[in-house]
Amino acid sequence: MTQYNVTRNLVTLEGVSKAFTLHLRDGMKISVVDNVSFGVKPGECVVLGGPSGAGKSSILKMIYGNYRCDHGRILVRDGDEQVDVANAEPRRILALRGSVMGYVSQFLRVIPRVSSLDIVAGAATDSGVPQAEAWARAERLLTLLNVPERLWSLPPATFSGGEQQRVNIARGLAADRPILLLDEPTASLDAANRAVVVRLIEEKKRAGAAVIGIFHDDDVRELVADRIVDVTEFASSEAA
Repeated sequence: MTQYNVTRNLVTLEGVSKAFTLHLRDGMKISVVDNVSFGVKPGECVVLGGPSGAGKSSILKMIYGNYRCDHGRILVRDGDEQVDVANAEPRRILALRGSVMGYVSQFLRVIPRVSSLDIVAGAATDSGVPQAEAWARAERLLTLLNVPERLWSLPPATFSGGEQQRVNIARGLAADRPILLLDEPTASLDAANRAVVVRLIEEKKRAGAAVIGIFHDDDVRELVADRIVDVTEFASSEAA
């Protein structure tokens, strides 16, 4: 597994704020988070804590560039360059997703009729892993995550929800990217598979990846977190 540079933050948020505009309510704006500031070092897992609706997923989506950041800076390190995702061009954000940032959500979105093994191996090759190693890595991850080998050649659309999510996790962890964003990846998993995910996250941390995660399960959160950032500290009391 690739070892990442351990000298500087890989992700830094400075004064990040986000509000949603309710167009059906005459353009009323609802503030979600305000002045979010924290950094994540290589080999560190920062867990976003707080109740549902506090803005945890919104923070992850701003880092990944899916949501626009209204104020502040989101600095992502790409080699010797720091890229401000909040102001970067779309093509630059896409380049970061290809080589720097990985994202695992609760849902598997893939091209129909592509086999599970191809989905996972393809994520590895897309990040620069040689093809033979990518296939070996895909087989290892699917085995560890208890996806039966008889399913590897099948598209996951017909799988159970838990099986689909295990393929989703394998895909997200197969790539060599120094930043890993995890949005409740273990929500539909049993205890045995949650333990596997904890092991795989620890492997990424030992390789020097910076991990930012949201975890529904207290046991997973306590095992992987180096720090917990309470998102309620960044709640805004104003609706502009």
